[in-house]
Amino acid sequence: MSNPENTFSAVPPLLEIIYQDVHWVAVNKPHGLLVHRSSIAADTDVFAVQLLRDQLSQKVYPVHRLDRKTGGVLLFALDDAVNRATQLLFQEGQVAKTYHAIVRGFTPDRGEIDYPLKRDDGVVQEAFTSYETMERVEIPVPFGIFNTSRYSLVRLTPTTGRMHQLRKHMAHILHPIIGDRPHGCNKQNKFFKEVFQMNTMLLHAKSLVIRHPETGKEVFIEANYQQEFLRMLETLHFSL
Repeated sequence: MSNPENTFSAVPPLLEIIYQDVHWVAVNKPHGLLVHRSSIAADTDVFAVQLLRDQLSQKVYPVHRLDRKTGGVLLFALDDAVNRATQLLFQEGQVAKTYHAIVRGFTPDRGEIDYPLKRDDGVVQEAFTSYETMERVEIPVPFGIFNTSRYSLVRLTPTTGRMHQLRKHMAHILHPIIGDRPHGCNKQNKFFKEVFQMNTMLLHAKSLVIRHPETGKEVFIEANYQQEFLRMLETLHFSL
């Protein structure tokens, strides 16, 4: 049985490095690429950790995680001490993370989602996300009982880092991220697959702002959209 997270992946021969110094390296992770080996993804033997290790010819440490279907900024440490220090910054909420997503429907101009999330072990954790609508589009493609289809491009800023937080929060306010399974809208996901041949999730980790644990300087790291995200922006006629 295939993994539900197994999606479109066009892994380049070399990962795109978007930031590097003697302590850190950040890449623009493609959609569909696992960060590291997982027991729930036995269908692949290609991982970002492995690819980057081979590309740099040295050990690398992922300091945070991105879902397999999410593209964008993925930060690694290059030694164990910096790895521990950087992970602590993420755990303490000292990293400003920004994501972009294409979601179903017209979202409000801005809003806040303060909605606790339950872990797999039943523990309930506080979770908070703010969002801002960047653009809305309505395309002349019928969907269900409607004569047109409506979508929004949103900027998401989580202040906590819960598992699948953005996916669950957008589904909670009835504006699920396109391509999200199992939290999103199955009808929309099927629609995008059949009409647009799109089989990924339209969530992109756009940027990080983080204070370097060695230099103390604030570092801004940004990733351009991956090709499939760009294609859907153009297909849906977003002006961006």
